[in-house]
Order: sequence, then structure tokens, then C-alpha cells
Amino acid sequence: MAWWALFSAMFWLYIAVASANLVGVTDTIIGMALSIAVYGIINAVLSKYGARTGLTVELFSRSLFGIVGSALATLIFAATAIYYIVFEGSIIAVAFQQFFGGDINLWYLAVVVYILPLVIGGIHNWLDRLNGYLLPIYFLGLIAAVIVTIVAHPGAQVEWPAAPAESGPVPGWLTTFLVYMGVYIMMMYTFDYARLGKKKDEKFHAHVSFGWVFYIFTFAFNGLIGIYLTAAWGTEGTETGVVNAIIQALGVVGLLVIVVSQTRINTASYYLSSTNLDAFATRIFRLALPRWVWVIVTSAIAYLVMLTNVLSWILVALAWQGVFVTAWVAIALVYILRSERDTSDLPEVRRDHLSAIAPGALVWLVSSAIGIWLTEQEAIPVLAQLAPIITFVLAGGGFWITSTVWPPRVLSVTEDVHVDEQAMA
Repeated sequence: MAWWALFSAMFWLYIAVASANLVGVTDTIIGMALSIAVYGIINAVLSKYGARTGLTVELFSRSLFGIVGSALATLIFAATAIYYIVFEGSIIAVAFQQFFGGDINLWYLAVVVYILPLVIGGIHNWLDRLNGYLLPIYFLGLIAAVIVTIVAHPGAQVEWPAAPAESGPVPGWLTTFLVYMGVYIMMMYTFDYARLGKKKDEKFHAHVSFGWVFYIFTFAFNGLIGIYLTAAWGTEGTETGVVNAIIQALGVVGLLVIVVSQTRINTASYYLSSTNLDAFATRIFRLALPRWVWVIVTSAIAYLVMLTNVLSWILVALAWQGVFVTAWVAIALVYILRSERDTSDLPEVRRDHLSAIAPGALVWLVSSAIGIWLTEQEAIPVLAQLAPIITFVLAGGGFWITSTVWPPRVLSVTEDVHVDEQAMA
């Protein structure tokens, strides 16, 4: 249930609406279906490995990238989680301001303060139960919004987003698929949650908890409802347009659904941001502090970011970080698929057995740099759109070559090796 908090992000409604406005409903559905299949396959691999090893993203990345390289992975992970906190938290603030009025900056502050008591505790002793209780409210709330909208707006009156008259440099369905590739941070989220699962449950988690079942609900259920609500109520295809459609459909109940959805998703993002900030500070600065301190740090950073003109630059920041994450996913997949040949070996995690920078880090940085350049260049539009796929291929292929010449260091489980906490710090 703590993981399924990610199912209720308003972002999933918005991203589908944005895609439908860009390429039309039909191509959006095709691209969404393809994304569900690919996400299901990749996360099945990552979740099984995470449950089998119990490693976090940072510990797993050590053997691949070295100590400094793995710390960079945690920093990117934490920063991306904070950006999603800003995105989802801003939605709650806007909804409250529309309902009650007042200064938006004060609502931003209220949003980051009210969540603190909910995210201080860990997954096992609080977040799991909290999200289990809130899930039905969100799920039934969206269904209620659809029912009310159907009654208020018969199908003949709905103006569905149409495909553009002129096609872009790539097919519309591929554009949608590439849009969803920009959210591969879900793969890192999967890894840090799946490590808490039991090995005997790995098949269930691979298909249901983290696999295609989860993404049918997360992408298709949320996305199609978002497209329908904004089309039926005639709201803009923006972040706040989705909020307006739900509030118009349900009134104060819609406000409750939005608060519940944002509370659920932010518990996940706060948990992962705080744990990865903790890992980064511990590895680089040897600064060992309780996780609740990093929860407060996360809140402070999120609030300061909210005070900026965040929408003017956050999408660019997410695009850049999305390139780094896509490259990380490709490298992780290559490593895991190659390691399946010998299940007696695990990635080396002991600091004194690892270098600061491993060859895999150079592959990661170079492929990411190329991906960012492709994203930002305007001379060849088709390359800009295909940047996520090109980055994925470059990172995976580059790591395959370097790991053949310089294999990442491993720790054999057949040896009598004691790995204490200090060795991993």
C-alpha cells in the first residue's frame, strides 16, 4: 500500500491529458498501452532483483559507478522526488486557494507543514496503513467524478482532443511513449520499495505490485479518466485544468479527493527523497543524521522551490534528470540480465573494496550528456524527440562493452564474508 501511493498522483491524469492534446486520443491510448507493457517488463526485472538482494539504489549503484558515482545517483533520485513533491503539493495549494481564497504562498507553507507528521514514520509502521486507508477514497472519488460527469454531460456533448492536422517528426503513438519514458524515475522508485519485499513473493510483486497490473491502473485508469473529465468540462489541459474538472464535478468532495491523492503520492516522494538525501550526505560528507531530519530538509527545499516561478523551469529540469534516470535504468538492466548467469554473486558494497569512480560512471555520464544535448538541440527535431531511446541504447550498449572489459566488482555469497554497517557507510 505504501508503494501504491504512487498510483494516485494527479500527474498521471495530467500527462495523459497533455499527450491527448498533443497527438490526439487514439495515439495516446496506443502509446499508453505500449508504455504499460514496457514498464511492466522492466519493473518485473528490477523488483525481482531488489527483493532478492535487499539493496537500495545507492548500494546497487556502488559496484556499477563507484562510491562517488553512486552518490550522484542518490542526489538525482532525491532531487527528482522533491520536484514531484513540488508539483503535487502545488496542486493541493491551488485547489485550496480556489476554494477558500488567500495568499498562495501561505497555502504552499500549509501543504509542506501538514504532511510532516505523516511522513516521519517508516513504511512498515505507518505509511503502509495510511495509504491503505486512503486508497478507496481516491479510487471511488474518481469513479464518482466520472458518473457525475456522464449525467451532467452526455457523450454527444463531449469534445475529445483531436489529432493535429500536421504530423510531427515521429508518429503520435511514439510521441506518447517517449513522454512516458520521461518518468522512468518510477524504476528507481520500484527498486527502493521492492527491496523491502519477501523473496518468496517476488513473482506476485513482479506482476501485480510493481508490474503491468499496477501500470494498467496508474497509466490507463488515471489517464483515461483525466482525458474524459477535462474534455467533458471543457477545462484547460494543464496541471490546474485537471483539478478544476474534478472540483466542478464533485465540489467539496472533489477537493477531498485531491487532498487524499496528493497526501498519498507525497508520502512516497518524501520517503524516497529523505532516504536518498540521507544516503548522499552519509556517503559524501560522512554526516549521519536521523531520517526525520532529512524529511524536514526535504520540506524546506520543496517550499523554497514552490516560491519560485517553478513551472518556467521545472519541466526542463525534469527533462534533464529524466535523461540521467533513463541511462541508469538501461545500465541497471544490462547488469542484472548479465548477472543472472551466476546468482552466487552480488554487487560489491564495501567502501574499502571500491574505487571512487568506476568505468560504468563514465558510460552513464557520457550517454546522459549526449542525451541532454540531443534534447536541447533544435537543428534536427526528430533527434530531440528520440533522445530518450537513443540515450537508453547508448547507455546500455556502452555499459555492456565496458563491463565486458572491466567487470564491476562483486561479492560472492559463497564466501564467509561479514559486511557490517560501517563497511557500507
